[in-house]
Amino acid sequence: MDLMAPTLTEEIAAAAARLVVEEGMEYGPAKRKAARVLGRHAVRPAEMPANEAVEDEVRAYLQLFCADTQPGELRALREVAAQWMERLAPLRPHLAGAVWRGTATRLSAVHLSLYCDDAKQAEIFLLDQRVPYDVGSRPGPRGESIDVLTVASPSRERGEPVSVHLSVLDLDDLRGALKPDARGQTHCGNLAALRRLMVSA
Repeated sequence: MDLMAPTLTEEIAAAAARLVVEEGMEYGPAKRKAARVLGRHAVRPAEMPANEAVEDEVRAYLQLFCADTQPGELRALREVAAQWMERLAPLRPHLAGAVWRGTATRLSAVHLSLYCDDAKQAEIFLLDQRVPYDVGSRPGPRGESIDVLTVASPSRERGEPVSVHLSVLDLDDLRGALKPDARGQTHCGNLAALRRLMVSA
């Protein structure tokens, strides 16, 4: 028996990472599709890799196959994020997702969390600024549904629009979002934190 053979969890993490990078998928759908690609349609929750394991595989994949292009793509997306964070300053924007974590590619969207005093504050702000947007939703930090406003932002560096997803959260949710995880990384960061990342990159 080969003791070095990868476990199912490791195989799913590696396959999911390829889908994240090559197809721009989010981690949850990528893990489920990876399991199906591997011929496993019924995977126990304990066998599914944690997001941290998928992120490790994404970083390894980027280093191996995208080292010459990904840093520039990440810089362009962080520039877009910074522009919107300046524009949305009254709504306490914080950058999250792959652009914040440093694993974004040209297929990635920008994810901003807006910590608002009122649930409709973000929509009113965009209407006042005459910014067209689409409305969607996703599960929030307490399991409730939250609004996600999506805008298309031009990017000179990319030469094509970037999708910017604005998750509308309650101000009380901000404290939990800034708690470091087991690796000392936060779920999101404000504009000052993003600027520090852009200088050090």
